[in-house]
Amino acid sequence: MSTQNLLVELFVEELPPKALNKLGEAFSNVLFETLKSQGLATADSVVTAFASPRRLAVHATNILAVAPDKTSTQKLMPVSVGLDANGNPTPALIKRLNGMGLDESAVANLTKQADGKNEALFLDVLQKGVSLKDGLQSALNEAISKLPIPKVMTYQLADGWTSVNFVRPAHSLVALHGNEVIAVTALGLTAGNATQGHRFEAKVSPVVLKNADSYAEQLKTEGAVIASFSERRAEIVRQLNAASAKQNLKPIEDDALLDEVTALVERPNVLLGQFEEIYLEVPQECLILTMKANQKYFPLLDANDKLTNKFLIVSNISPDDASAVIGGNERVVRPRLADAKFFFDQDRKKTLESRLEGLNKVVYHNKLGSQGERMQRVRVITEIIAMITNPMLVADAQKAAELAKTDLLTDMVGEFPELQGIMGRYYAQHEGLNSDVAFAIEDHYKPRFAGDELPRNEVGVVVALADKLDTLVGLFSIGEKPTGDKDPFGLRRQALGIIRMLIECKLPLEFSKLIEGVLKQFNAEASTQSATVQAIKEFCFDRLSVNLREQGASPQEVDAVLSLNPEILSDIPQCLNAVRSFSALEEAPALAAANKRVGNILKKVEGEVKAEVNANLLQEPAEIALNDALSKVKPEADKLFESGDYTASLKSLSALKAPVDAFFDNVMVNADDPALKANRLGLLAILHQTMNRVADLSKLAS
Repeated sequence: MSTQNLLVELFVEELPPKALNKLGEAFSNVLFETLKSQGLATADSVVTAFASPRRLAVHATNILAVAPDKTSTQKLMPVSVGLDANGNPTPALIKRLNGMGLDESAVANLTKQADGKNEALFLDVLQKGVSLKDGLQSALNEAISKLPIPKVMTYQLADGWTSVNFVRPAHSLVALHGNEVIAVTALGLTAGNATQGHRFEAKVSPVVLKNADSYAEQLKTEGAVIASFSERRAEIVRQLNAASAKQNLKPIEDDALLDEVTALVERPNVLLGQFEEIYLEVPQECLILTMKANQKYFPLLDANDKLTNKFLIVSNISPDDASAVIGGNERVVRPRLADAKFFFDQDRKKTLESRLEGLNKVVYHNKLGSQGERMQRVRVITEIIAMITNPMLVADAQKAAELAKTDLLTDMVGEFPELQGIMGRYYAQHEGLNSDVAFAIEDHYKPRFAGDELPRNEVGVVVALADKLDTLVGLFSIGEKPTGDKDPFGLRRQALGIIRMLIECKLPLEFSKLIEGVLKQFNAEASTQSATVQAIKEFCFDRLSVNLREQGASPQEVDAVLSLNPEILSDIPQCLNAVRSFSALEEAPALAAANKRVGNILKKVEGEVKAEVNANLLQEPAEIALNDALSKVKPEADKLFESGDYTASLKSLSALKAPVDAFFDNVMVNADDPALKANRLGLLAILHQTMNRVADLSKLAS
């Protein structure tokens, strides 16, 4: 069957820029997949999405005018219901056939097929292929209904009566199969072959499309629009790099800003602007943020990543003389920079310490008190941590914890909340506080997301750990736990930050005792404290398990290590490496299986099994041999474990394979003699202890 390429475009008012790329991809994917499900697309059909500030479009190759007919086998009813004892059709069967547009003559075409334990009547039904007009109408409706619209608008159509709900008012619809218009409708519009180009620079209006394949080229040449989001983005990158290279500078890298600007312009034109150098006295983070967030400019950096007084503007117009555009943008940005300088100058007139009292008026959580009360808790927690990790840090850590939240009360952070911590560091440096304290104030929010860097000094690690523990433990203590995919307080992120610092900074903190110490800072009921600590541990270990698997560890390896509930989390990477090395040993599968068997035997024993052996009660050669092997292997394995050489400790267990196999082949553990049975169980308990110091090796058994 012959095919033609298809183009569908929805022309609308300016779409939300942060959502444009997703809207374009969703519109294209849903429309194409619906066509494919109806048999209108062929196996070699290719789809291309287009998205510009005022249009969503899709181009699909090799689309059929009519889908091929197909035969499907349809189950009607059980044989016992459809046919009487003489094999004649029942009224129920006749009624069913009539409902399908068939008469009694169709009975001859029925087949009997097994359907579970019974037989059923089946009929081969020829389904006529859908026409492109009907199929495209269905696909268009589906694509519009499934758009990930951030916020729906309601507007009236030209008739003054009909209301439509959509992301933005729609003005025209194009549907071309080759050069033929497919008269589908959507949002009160009937499809044609004309669209609009650039608001100010289009050569013709409207742009009348010749066929589906001329869309992108005609929009570019006649409409002054680059319809493809990716092509427009690449053109912006090219122009940014070219313009900055002329200045021997480089534009700031920001994919989110690049995507947003791509969604704001139809044909980009990058221009160079600048501002007075006096504003460079303001911390560059402030200037960069105000230029990016408020003006969508690309600040330019020098070779040392220092901000310069030049920036790049991505304009949507290309006048012969761009001076007016550049001048206008420079005038617009100047008050923003002046505001930032004013905030910076005003904030430095007050010390961070003078703002401490104000923290008592800032609510942190209605059940956990003010930011001032929170600060006092964090100071105590920093002391708990620092006294264990490095007592020399206590004074600086407590000072940083005390001042860490004070910049929330500054004008600059009030205007730009994203600068919290950063401004605290600048103000601390201005006051002459030492660099450990200043950088800890900035870094106590780190890591802010997966993959983010950790605090840059020990004081910062202590304060960041204390701050995150206060958040996590405090919210768990009042029942504010994440549920499903809802985590309004970002506790999963906080837990992962705690885990990363404990592991990557190799902190010798026992996890349960740490949680217990933090929980004492809250008014948690004594009866619930144990359950709260356990809930927090399980939550953190669940995040840790996911994180370790994402880093490449197998589920079995992670389960083996975490099943022992390690208290010193910094030991976990070495334990995982040891388990991985052990798994490569030839003896590993047999030892893991034996370990699992030993664990099952010991679980079934009522009462406590003491890990001790009376050598005088050993009778069988195999149990004597196992005891002898353990007397040699256990001290060596324990010594290596205590020294931190977990890999060598596990590898030393390979010597136990032969005696363990012989033991289970030749020794009856559950002997009739109670003393003999208890002695053999004690031997297995010693074996179990020896094998499971680094990890629960039974988790490696297949």
